[in-house]
This record gives sequence, C-alpha cells and structure tokens, in this order.
Amino acid sequence: MSRSFPSPDPRCPSRRSPLATIVLLLAVLLFSVSAQAQRIQDLANFSGVRDNPLVGYGLVVGLDGTGDQTTQAPFTGQSVTNLLSQLGVTIPAGTNMQLRNVAAVMVTAKLPPFSRQGQEIDVTVSSVGNADSIRGGTLLMTPLKGADGRVYALAQGNVYVGGAGAEAAGSSISVNHLAAGRIPGGGLVEQEVPMRLGDANGTLDLFLKDSDFENARRMVAAINQEFGAPVAAALDGRTVQLKLPGNDNDRVNFLARVQGVNVTTERGPAKVILNARTGSVVLSDTVTLNRAAVAHGNLSIVIDSNPQVSQPNALSGGNTVVVPNADITVQQEGGALQIVQTSADLMEVVNALNALGASPQDLMSILQALKSAGSLNAELDII
Repeated sequence: MSRSFPSPDPRCPSRRSPLATIVLLLAVLLFSVSAQAQRIQDLANFSGVRDNPLVGYGLVVGLDGTGDQTTQAPFTGQSVTNLLSQLGVTIPAGTNMQLRNVAAVMVTAKLPPFSRQGQEIDVTVSSVGNADSIRGGTLLMTPLKGADGRVYALAQGNVYVGGAGAEAAGSSISVNHLAAGRIPGGGLVEQEVPMRLGDANGTLDLFLKDSDFENARRMVAAINQEFGAPVAAALDGRTVQLKLPGNDNDRVNFLARVQGVNVTTERGPAKVILNARTGSVVLSDTVTLNRAAVAHGNLSIVIDSNPQVSQPNALSGGNTVVVPNADITVQQEGGALQIVQTSADLMEVVNALNALGASPQDLMSILQALKSAGSLNAELDII
C-alpha cells in the first residue's frame, strides 16, 4: 500500500537544521571546487608538438616618402641593388639612390606543428633602418628560414599597420607604432617539418607547464580512470609518459581524449612577486600571515646648497671668492607599532597590509622584513 506525503506549506518557515545547512554549504563548496577543474590541454603539452620560429630579411616598397634614408642605412641601397641585379637591371657604380619609398625590414613568423605545404601563416614585419613608417607598403617576396638555415616559407603581401601619422612644418603626430605591421596569411609554407607522434617504443611524453608532483599524480590518475587501464605513468614532477595505440588514427583519437580529461589541480605555492623597477607587488591566493607587529617610517635627507660670497675689506689685497655652504637636514617620519593579525585568507592579508598605510615601495621592504621574521608564509620572488 502506497502512502502519500502532504506537500509542504509555502507559508510555513523552513525547519532545516543547522547541520543540514552546513552540509548544503559544503556541497556548494565542493561543486564550486570541481567546477574549477581544468583540461589537460590547458595544463600540459605533448612532446614535440610545438611552433617553430622563422625569420627573414626583406624589403618593403611603395611607401609615401617614409622609407629609409640611404645615407644612414646603406644596407637598404645594397639590398635594392642586389634585387635589381637578379631581375636583370644593372645600377651604375657610384650611383646615389634616394630610396625614400623603400624600407629594409625583418620578417618573423611561427610555423605551427603539422603544417603542410601550401598552408598560409601570419607574418610580422618590422623596420630595421630609420624608416618613419611602413604603412601602406608592400613586402616583396622574402624567404623565411628556420634555426637550421633552411627555407620553410615565403612571405609577401601588403603590410597592415594599425596606426597613422602626419608631419608638416616641423611638427608631427603619430598614433600607435608605425615601424611594424602584420600581413595576415602573408606567409606560404614551402617545406614541412617532419614530426612523428611518439617514440619507436610507442610512448609519448606529456610535459606539464608547471612542475608539480601532486598535479602529475592527479593527471595520471585522471587519465587512467578515463581509459580504464594504466596507460599513463609519471616520470617526475613535470613529465607524464603515455602508452600510444599502434594505429595513427587511434593515436589521434587517444590524444584527443587525453586533452579533454578534466583535472582538479592543486593550488600553487604561496608566492609574493616584487618588481623592484616598477614597484608592483603581486600576491598569490595561498599567501598567509602570522601575527606580528610592524612599524615603518620614512627617512628623508635634504641637502640644500647655499653658497656665500666672501668680500674682503678694502685695500686688504684679498680676492672676492664664492664659499660653498650646504645645509643638511635629516627628517624621519614617526611610525608606531601596528599589530598584523593572523590572516589565512588573501583578502584578510590585503586588508592587513593596507592598514599599514605604506606605499608600494615601502610595502616591498615590509614584506621582506615579515619574511625574515617568519610571519609571511610565502616565497619572495624579486624580478
């Protein structure tokens, strides 16, 4: 016999116990933590699957009088002479060419992994000489070489510069940078880079972007759970070795599944980054503070030059001279001791440091002192 339970009256207050509330909060917390899981694709890279940098030297023509000054950049004239000689044009020796519409440039690009012949890639064009702007110019065919000196791509096309400039009567104005630009799809792959997924023994290494033994362990566990077999094993804190299938198509499917596996990574080490040049201070979310007392006061020294003129008496035979005189003042701001409470949360740490009322430069000194006193539970990284 089935029993029916009355539906709760919406007018009655909820009778949820405090324990049930805590359980609900823990469930929400666990859900939020699991939602922060990252794919392996964002945490690691496969061995050998990487971009290859390319570089080349070329010429940009068609400029509106904003090219190189050949007297200060002689290599531009030499490049034009060599180019014209290859095209059957001979320049008489000693000719002074005023090539204000030509600029010498360096062309850079990245050859993506598994690129095939005929594929288009983006290239970046940067001025080498003293050209005012390469806006509106056309890059002539430029070979792009790899680290081994072999040509892997050719670049040519109209240069796009995201800026503008004007000059008249000795005044000039410019918007953004005019000496560098891009050619989307301006490179054409001519030679492929041989690449094979996996070693001869059928294994492929997976490199973590950040070395961490716990994250490597979790990644191995997640991959093995995904495939239901021990196909992954950790070699160290950065390297995970994968056992690949024998068929090429099966390998692609296998690696695609590996990339899509979600891993809840361990929170990184507590770090405080100090940039001594700019005064920037960055704290990671795992930084904590122990109870401490801090007093900080600025010390300023003012040296004021106040030269005096020494005028001798009449008929004394002396000379009028300037006597140097300096007034030195030392001032020190008062700094009373302030208690920094124990803080286990990043926001509490920020509030505690802000309560000291110190500038970023002073804060860098305070953080170093707190680290020396053992109150700052983080690693100091000065860049």
